[in-house]
Amino acid sequence: MLRRIAFCLALSTAAVGLAAVPAQAADFTVLVFSKTAGFRHDSIPTGIAAIQQLGTANNFAVEATEDANQFNAANLARFRAVIWLSTTGDVLNATQQTAFENYIRAGGGYVGIHAAADTEYDWAWYGGLVGAYFASHPAIQNATVRVEDRTHPATAPLPTSIVRNDEWYNYRTNPRAVAHVLATLDESTYSGGSMGADHPISWCRAYDGGRSFYTGMGHTQATYGEANYRTHLLGGIRYAAQGTGACPVGPPPGGSNLALNKPATASSQENASFPASNAVDASGTTRWSSQFSDPQWIRVDLGATFAITRVRLVWETAYGSAYQIQTSPDGVTFTTIRSVTGGNGGVDDNTGLSAQTRYVRILGTTRATQWGYSLFTFEVFGA
Repeated sequence: MLRRIAFCLALSTAAVGLAAVPAQAADFTVLVFSKTAGFRHDSIPTGIAAIQQLGTANNFAVEATEDANQFNAANLARFRAVIWLSTTGDVLNATQQTAFENYIRAGGGYVGIHAAADTEYDWAWYGGLVGAYFASHPAIQNATVRVEDRTHPATAPLPTSIVRNDEWYNYRTNPRAVAHVLATLDESTYSGGSMGADHPISWCRAYDGGRSFYTGMGHTQATYGEANYRTHLLGGIRYAAQGTGACPVGPPPGGSNLALNKPATASSQENASFPASNAVDASGTTRWSSQFSDPQWIRVDLGATFAITRVRLVWETAYGSAYQIQTSPDGVTFTTIRSVTGGNGGVDDNTGLSAQTRYVRILGTTRATQWGYSLFTFEVFGA
């Protein structure tokens, strides 16, 4: 009998000892919000499950809801970030909108996934938070995503380019002016893009006291099983919830302009007032202009071999709707490293390039107007 009592006491003591060691507390908690008032994506349940799995594997807690009444001050204060997972239409009333605005202003985080850009068109503050509104999309297809920021946690672990299948959004505005672009789409690798050479697909920004991360990827159920996408999403969640990573607004870093005041030649010039040298000088108002025919080219000699990563073009009204970026070690034999179609003029910031070269040539194959090709600026970046 005494043995039995002693054994029970030992078990009881062990149980107390185990209970005294608390489970590891979650680093933070996020709320997944997936209410829809328009098109509903069948990938939403898969997306919620993927985020829950990321939370389990990375020590953060996940709650999910479609109840807009949870957007009140007391409840939102429990979360470090709110993830808008393919929401559509008008999903919050005015009181709920105010609560969410105050949450962000108090340092909260926002993650927008895919159709989060197809949400709340009449709420201007939200438009600033997400960075750009949805405009249109072509059919689901493969496209090349080019990583622009190699240091942010949402993109640093990724390859420099990824070919993947998704529904690729065009946006009403280019978010680069207001957000830090993390990755872009190469419109030459799929059909239906309408934003030209600079087509952001993922970005982040500090906004009104809080943090915002958005990715246009996430339409299909298969997306949420992709290792690269899950890594990308995890980095975005960490940025929004913990402020991990920087999101400066402006053009991507690229070092000095290697083409500045270097020798430039062209296939033609409209007249003596528009030589090729105008495109590589320090002025933003002088320009090179070609004869009014296709094809035409402009070439710069960098003077030595460099590893180039970016070519930035600033077009005058007469621009190229299709052109190629080409490189050469000797100025004779050129290799195309980027083909651009559907260009819409303005600034074409071609990032994610990778080539060792001395000569860089822009070969225009299709003019957008009856005039020639006209460039204010032809810049090359690398090291």
